[in-house]
Amino acid sequence: MSAPTTGFWGPSTSTVDWCETNYEHLHHVGELFNSASSLVLVLVGLVGLVLHRGVLERRFLLAFALLSVVGVGSTAFHATLLREYQMLDELPMLYLAIVIVYILLENRPQRRFGTWLPLALFGHAVLVTYLTAFTRGQAQFFLFQVSFASLEFYALGRTYFLQRRSPDPRAKRLFRLGIGAYALAIVLWLSDIQFCPTLNGTLPANGIPNPQFHAWWHVLVSLGFYALLLVIAHDRLGTLGRRPQVRSAARTIPRILPADA
Repeated sequence: MSAPTTGFWGPSTSTVDWCETNYEHLHHVGELFNSASSLVLVLVGLVGLVLHRGVLERRFLLAFALLSVVGVGSTAFHATLLREYQMLDELPMLYLAIVIVYILLENRPQRRFGTWLPLALFGHAVLVTYLTAFTRGQAQFFLFQVSFASLEFYALGRTYFLQRRSPDPRAKRLFRLGIGAYALAIVLWLSDIQFCPTLNGTLPANGIPNPQFHAWWHVLVSLGFYALLLVIAHDRLGTLGRRPQVRSAARTIPRILPADA
């Protein structure tokens, strides 16, 4: 999307270049705003792990951990614009989406699908890994986005129905906050792609800086994901008969706890 400026890491080898001028601010960082904002993903994942360790099942802790891994990969990708670090960003995103799908499907007190569901999801992970890692150019970008978006929108739809059946207004409020942040993040992500000539050309030419929509995508999607995962966790604890409650840590950060915690 942006001008192919070369810096410390050499020419870009990734299949996508976002709408931030390369190496504009630092010789060692390809996209400063996109790299820095990716650290929010790391932070949110770590916060989720710390606040819910010993409270939620390992599947949820794995999801929080993968969110942090995505943030590490995203930081490396935007800093270097190299294909190998692009894979460190995109593949964990796919694996995180697959874990969320597993959580949503295997939601009964007892295992519902046996061993065939994790085996099927593992097979799907192998397929999307191949499609993402062993294709090139626009085909790679398209296949990754289709693979991820199909999992993503299924999970969003399922989460919507989970919150509809919840009697807890605080869980419904969490869903509204989460889906609002997530929806705005998607709008900004698309705008960064579609309107890059205006955002990174016309606006700066008239003294208005690039609003860095992709960086805001990182911030908003991490916050939206956190809230929506708590909605799923709230439903899961209810299914297990643990009477979930939405509480706050440090008076600001929502967390899910059973009533007896």
